[in-house]
Amino acid sequence: MENLLSLERAAKSIITNSSQKPSPNDLVNALLQAEKTAKRDKKRYSFLQLIGTWRLCFITGTQKTRQRAGIVLKSGRYLPSWVKIYLSYSPVGDGDSPEARGNIQNLVELGSLQFSFSGPVKFLSGKNILAFDFTRIIVKLFGFKLYEGYIRGGKTSEEKFYAERVGKQAFFAYFLVQENLIAARGRGGGLAFWGKDKTNDMERRRER
Repeated sequence: MENLLSLERAAKSIITNSSQKPSPNDLVNALLQAEKTAKRDKKRYSFLQLIGTWRLCFITGTQKTRQRAGIVLKSGRYLPSWVKIYLSYSPVGDGDSPEARGNIQNLVELGSLQFSFSGPVKFLSGKNILAFDFTRIIVKLFGFKLYEGYIRGGKTSEEKFYAERVGKQAFFAYFLVQENLIAARGRGGGLAFWGKDKTNDMERRRER
């Protein structure tokens, strides 16, 4: 319970731009404990629980050790206030099926410059794994579109995405999905968590 409260405080501090936040070490420990609890309780989530817009709050890096195989965590870090990264999921068809399909958008804001990466996703509910591929990009400056198109090889990747094995794709293994925050381990072994940004989500819906 205490670990969840730490994550909730951290997410709120990023979204509200508050300086009152848990230390990076405390946050890494909270994420590891949440992951351990999810494995113990064999928690299962659905893709529908991920629908919406989430702001990236905290990430850890990874490094391979020479002494033994595997991945260890570096110290985690909060994203600086001048960098805003939003992750959005939307369903295609039945978002509650064993292998739900949908779309992903990753919006990176650097002041007046925006990079929007998007593509297909598939969610394996039995394993809480979400595989994805960024196949398209839009670049905007001061709201004006500078470029829109496929990333190199994106059209081909998009066409064969659902037939490709998850083991060959980028993915997030989600171990915590709450109303206001989500957390996952990436394919490379790093941890990340996002807070629900309801204001940004509503703005996006108005734009559409």
